[in-house]
Amino acid sequence: MTDPCATRDRTRSPALEMVAVTKVYGRGPTEVRALTDVSLTVGRGELVAVMGPSGCGKSTLLHLAGGLEDPTAGAIRVDGLDVPAMTAAERASLRRTEVGYVFQRLNLVPSLTALENVMLPLELEGVGRRESRDRAREALAAVGLTEQLDRYPDDFSGGQQQRIAVARALVGERRLILADEPTGALDTLTGDQVVELLAELPARRGTAVVLVTHEPRYASWADRVVFLRDGRVVDEADAGAPPVGTAVGSAP
Repeated sequence: MTDPCATRDRTRSPALEMVAVTKVYGRGPTEVRALTDVSLTVGRGELVAVMGPSGCGKSTLLHLAGGLEDPTAGAIRVDGLDVPAMTAAERASLRRTEVGYVFQRLNLVPSLTALENVMLPLELEGVGRRESRDRAREALAAVGLTEQLDRYPDDFSGGQQQRIAVARALVGERRLILADEPTGALDTLTGDQVVELLAELPARRGTAVVLVTHEPRYASWADRVVFLRDGRVVDEADAGAPPVGTAVGSAP
């Protein structure tokens, strides 16, 4: 497989660039437009929050950004790479090495320990077991977990499980973190802690973060807030520019 990283200039490319992206599911009477002509650029070291009512296309945007789905039209580049033009194997490698996902439903592997869950993307990429273990421990320490890492996900609280999921998304040299409602299943205190962890990444590691959330107070941590409605970008504001969320209404 050709290494697509060899032909890009990482010092100049935005972490994420979406240009006039449209996503349509189905055809004819069953056609559903999830996104229409959406453009979004996220720079290195920037945290962008995406808000909007349910069904407005927030999750679809993340799926396209991470190469989990193809756009119907438009361009998507991650770290200078043309994602739709990549093979399935190249996209999988991109997600294991440069794009980290944090899902609301965690997607931890229940038969693997906390440490093994975080090691998994490294081992799949061919990193040796000892190095994978060391790097996984570092990532878990970064989210405040340093003990009992040989336990399985079900042995941890919901907040601890989300921290494991964040550590898995961080392990390695991730250029872009895509977080889809990562606090949805958490209590307020734990949710605050998870968002604080994500908000530290741009300054501490230069990582770009796209945070999908329906909580204005979490969006206030971002550098910019992008509002979606009916699959379109309807507004954009700098962090702290009131009133957050008024462009899309109060529906979560």
